Amino acid sequence: MTSAPTKEILALNRFDATRTEGFPEELAERVKRRSATFGASSVLFYEQPIEMVRAEGAYMYGADGTRYLDVYNNVPSVGHCHPRVVAAIAKQAGVINIHTRYLNRMVETYSERLLQTFPAELSNLAMTCTGSESNDLAMRIARIATGAEGFIVTETAYHGNTALVTEISPSALKKRKPAAFVRTVPAPAGDDQADVAGTFAAHVRTAIDDLEASGVGVAALIVDSIFSSDGIYADPAGFLAPAIEAVRAAGGLFIADEVQPGFGRTGGMWGFARHNLVPDIVTMGKPMGNGFPMGGVVTRPDYLTRFCEETGYFNTFGGNPVAAAAGLAVLDVIADEGLAENAGSVGGYFAGQLRELKARHAAIGEVRGAGLFIGLDFVSLEDGAPDTALATHVINEMKKKGILIGAAGKYGATLKIRPPLCFSKGDADYFVEALSAILGHR
Repeated sequence: MTSAPTKEILALNRFDATRTEGFPEELAERVKRRSATFGASSVLFYEQPIEMVRAEGAYMYGADGTRYLDVYNNVPSVGHCHPRVVAAIAKQAGVINIHTRYLNRMVETYSERLLQTFPAELSNLAMTCTGSESNDLAMRIARIATGAEGFIVTETAYHGNTALVTEISPSALKKRKPAAFVRTVPAPAGDDQADVAGTFAAHVRTAIDDLEASGVGVAALIVDSIFSSDGIYADPAGFLAPAIEAVRAAGGLFIADEVQPGFGRTGGMWGFARHNLVPDIVTMGKPMGNGFPMGGVVTRPDYLTRFCEETGYFNTFGGNPVAAAAGLAVLDVIADEGLAENAGSVGGYFAGQLRELKARHAAIGEVRGAGLFIGLDFVSLEDGAPDTALATHVINEMKKKGILIGAAGKYGATLKIRPPLCFSKGDADYFVEALSAILGHR
């Protein structure tokens, strides 16, 4: 297969602020104002950015009145502006919002409810504000628990943007490799699904040996349990077990990053559960509060105790009562509206429709995933190489048809299909029809 250039995560579907020719005057001026204040840190989507003004359920609305089906966004996990979440946030904000160094029944109730969804061994929760903070804290806990410094991640992983977590996020690095305490392994991909577990475990063992030979040792293997930035790899269920066994045999821990696969997205509450595993540490973020800033780390009490014996830790905003109210409402909505079950049933239907589409369009490679987290590869008709240009074309053409979608994977040639959990079969049909029309007009 011909090689394609790799893509840095923020470059996937990124708007080029130097290309505003042909834009309406008002839009060009808005982009200019944004660039003047945000500078080089400004990241906007699409060849022509959208000004969003409101959202509801699985839909977002632009300033020009255009309605967009959101198949991009795992932040509003139970649906944009879900009325129960909005009401919970507003009510609690009108009562009290403080840090966690006072007792508060909303915070304590939420902590108990969340922990009930985890295996019994994982019984302590530390609250944060973001997934990045969660992964940073998890790394620090793992280092103290093991006495080792090294981490193993996949080649295109993204785990956040603190100084420490950026080092285990190869897809965020533009000009350098990860730090000396990090080893990367290929994503668990392959044509032979039966050998995915063995191959992935073999790569992890090689990384372990290298870390040990360098004197760094293995603190943890950390993976997003759906491997979303790598291109979405879910099957076969259980393939992670041999790799985790190897890490633990070397004295390391397993950190499950559930920021993207957690809270019902894969058809069950947690992505790691598909592998019949109990992690040592679980991290959470964006979907936890349906977009309200909150995150968390769930772990075993002995690990948290050892960490707190060595490091004074508190988080002023992590675990505030408004965040807890948002999180509690999210748990209620997932349960009451059967959203994990909906992810499983609609996701299965959606994937099936996409595979039928693949049979009619040779430009579609693999379709894979679990629940409402699906990856669809585009490949060159000439040599089967990843077709990044086609992915970019499709993303922007889908926008014209009122559908928001993004890319993932080492080459940016995989559609990352990740809608709110209220997504319906009708929404899936609309997506498939639009994609078929775009591919049919190439």
